[in-house]
Amino acid sequence: MKLAVFDFDSTLMDGETIDFLADELGLGEQVAKITEEAMSGRLDFFESLTTRVALLKGLPYQKVLDICENLPLMNGAIETVTELKKQGYKVICFSGGFRTGTTPAKFKLGLDADFANILHHKDGVLSGLVGGDMMFDSSKGDMIQRVQALLGATVKNTLVCGDGANDRSMFPYASKKIAFCGREILKKEANIIIDKKDLREILNYI
Repeated sequence: MKLAVFDFDSTLMDGETIDFLADELGLGEQVAKITEEAMSGRLDFFESLTTRVALLKGLPYQKVLDICENLPLMNGAIETVTELKKQGYKVICFSGGFRTGTTPAKFKLGLDADFANILHHKDGVLSGLVGGDMMFDSSKGDMIQRVQALLGATVKNTLVCGDGANDRSMFPYASKKIAFCGREILKKEANIIIDKKDLREILNYI
C-alpha cells in the first residue's frame, strides 16, 4: 500500500481558509499575521488556532460554507492527485484548518479521506470555538501513524507534502518529505524542496 498525505491550506488549496473567512469580517490582515507566525514555527499552533478562530465569532455559518465551497485549488492539484491514484497511492488530506474547506475539496480532487478540525456554530453563527483531529503541532504525526497502521503502509511507501511548521511532525514517518513553497523551518527537515507553485512538480520525484 502506498500512501500520500497532503496538507490543505497553501498546499492543495491556494491560500489559507481562515484568512478567507477573516476577510469577511474585515480581520484578514490581523488573522494572516497570526497564521504566518504559526506556520513559521514562532507561535504554538494550538494557541494560534484558538486565537484566530475566536476572532471569527459571529460570522454566519452559511457564509462560511459558501466561502469554503469556492476556495481556489492549488495549480496542478487535480492532475497530481489523479496521477498519484493511478500509481496506486491512497491520497489523504490532513489540515489544521477546517472540514468545511477540506470536504468539498475532497470531492473535487477525488481524495480518499480528509482529516481536519470543526468550527463550532450555534444559532446559525460561529461561536468562536473549534475542536477536532488537528489541533496541535504534533497532530499530523500522530494521525499518520494511525492511518499507516490501518492501511498497512510503510514509511518507505509514504509521501508527505506541506508548507508549514505543523507539517513537520509527519516527516519522520515518510521516505519522501516534501516542502512545497515551504517555510524555512520545514525545508530544513525536507528531502524534496519545491519552490515552484505547481503541485505537478511532485510527479518528477515519484
